[in-house]
Amino acid sequence: MKLVKITILSIVIIIVGIISISYVTTESNMIEEIEENPSEQTSQLIEWDSDNLFKVLVDPKDIRIIDGESIPMKASYGLKSELKEIYDEIGVFDQEIKPLVIIPTFTASAYAPFGFYDYYSQRCGEECLTTKIISEDKLNYNSSANGFKILNLLGYDSISDLELHKNPSILNNYDKIILLHNEYVSKKMFDAVTSHNNIIFLYPNALYAEIEVDMSKNEITLIRGHDYPPGIMNGFNYEIEEKFHKYEYDSTCLDWEFIEFENGHALNCYPEQLIWQNAVLLKALKEL
Repeated sequence: MKLVKITILSIVIIIVGIISISYVTTESNMIEEIEENPSEQTSQLIEWDSDNLFKVLVDPKDIRIIDGESIPMKASYGLKSELKEIYDEIGVFDQEIKPLVIIPTFTASAYAPFGFYDYYSQRCGEECLTTKIISEDKLNYNSSANGFKILNLLGYDSISDLELHKNPSILNNYDKIILLHNEYVSKKMFDAVTSHNNIIFLYPNALYAEIEVDMSKNEITLIRGHDYPPGIMNGFNYEIEEKFHKYEYDSTCLDWEFIEFENGHALNCYPEQLIWQNAVLLKALKEL
């Protein structure tokens, strides 16, 4: 009887040990597993560099190796209680009228599979110039996922571009409008934003192409811009966007600055990998 008990106890200890080992996963070996088995998906989140300005939790499948460095392309963020004073400096929690962020779900939809970029790449015909509108939880690098999440944490107001299309006069209630990578917008949106007296291009390439919105079908269709029809780049002939368009390709933001124009400011780089790490940038944005 004692032998049986000892045997059972040993088996339990071995099983517990195996389970424990399987959950001790470091950032580096999880990256290696993904590279060796790219088809395997995991929902286990890992903490990304605890020294960052925010809590950063990353799904390993969203990590990419760029120039030999591991970069999280998408993450979940949280505030750290010990950094409350910094958040008070860079956040807008106590402002009576908060800045308004426009969430680029139209742009996310354009970049989705069987969307505009499959047409541009000649993987499909003009049927791909009409695509379903996706929700804000589907944002990624191309649609400012990090930018939206960080500004949301810091107390900024936000509406989707669909909400703005439905009610463009809502901008009259705000003193400052912040554009993310709102590359694809309707004419209603364009007119409302460009007529405001304080707009911030936090990402270059916003207000680039005109789309039509079919709310009954929950779809957008490209009308003009991004070399459609051929030769038409900015669909609104918007000189301010054209002036800052080249900065879309600077994602390192080593020499970032906000450049003033007639009714606002534009950042001279694409800050998706900077915005969750740089308090100076966020304070500068708050003070514009």
